[in-house]
Amino acid sequence: MEDNKTAADFWWSVELEAEADNPAAEEWLADIVDMSGSVGAEFADKAGKKTLRAFYVSSRDITHWISVLEELLPNFPGLRICSESKVENKQWQENFLDAFPPLAVGVNLAVMAPWHKDNDNLGKIPFYIYPSSAFGTGYHESTQIAISMIERFVKIGDTIIDIGTGSGILFIVALKLGAARAIARDIDPTVVAEALRNMTLNDIPLNKCDLRVGALLGGIEVKADILAANILIEPNLLLLKSAREALKPSGVAIFSGMTENERPRFLDALSEAGAEIISELTSKNWWGCAARFV
Repeated sequence: MEDNKTAADFWWSVELEAEADNPAAEEWLADIVDMSGSVGAEFADKAGKKTLRAFYVSSRDITHWISVLEELLPNFPGLRICSESKVENKQWQENFLDAFPPLAVGVNLAVMAPWHKDNDNLGKIPFYIYPSSAFGTGYHESTQIAISMIERFVKIGDTIIDIGTGSGILFIVALKLGAARAIARDIDPTVVAEALRNMTLNDIPLNKCDLRVGALLGGIEVKADILAANILIEPNLLLLKSAREALKPSGVAIFSGMTENERPRFLDALSEAGAEIISELTSKNWWGCAARFV
């Protein structure tokens, strides 16, 4: 019977929809499933609606994936969850592997799933991330923006604070590029095991990162060279209020996870906080920046 199937026997499927006359519908649907940790998706048009069926690993209960999507939905007005179901684990196992090919990021980096370890690294410095439930596979534009900023500003011996660490991808990149120490926090306790697994995949000693469950900068007393956050605008705005105290005098704060439409609001907040932009990047409709406090 289907109810007796193990997690390896099926995938979760969640169907989302938007009004077809929304010019951003397809892009928004693609963004939300990417941000939520989907391992694959397929579009369909149904009676004036733009519909996307997203697939998720069944190692987590469907209630987890619905909760993740519901948390993201307010950022995409008009998007709705229509249905959920189980899908037999047949072709989707192959699709899962194919969904994460080696990908060049930044100038000299390549993000790779662990099953590509023996394959071509595109002539770049590889770092390995297991695509799973934690946000941050490296394939989303906001993550790529943050990685590019870290690649530009990290120096050998630096200390990095990574807020909303998810898979750990940002502090892992920094450590592989020569940072000496990382402090990473996330409000989701399930990401700790994911980040530790990704550290091991990249041959990074576990004692190089103080990895804990925590909200924003609460309880962190270390002064860092780099503060990085790939989170949504509201927590980014909260983080900005205390970011100065977490950085050394010449430290760099990297903020990503925001849209181009949110850029003016965040720039105003940066100015009010006494920070100046030193770099900014846009990819599709996603935006991020690096700033120093003056």
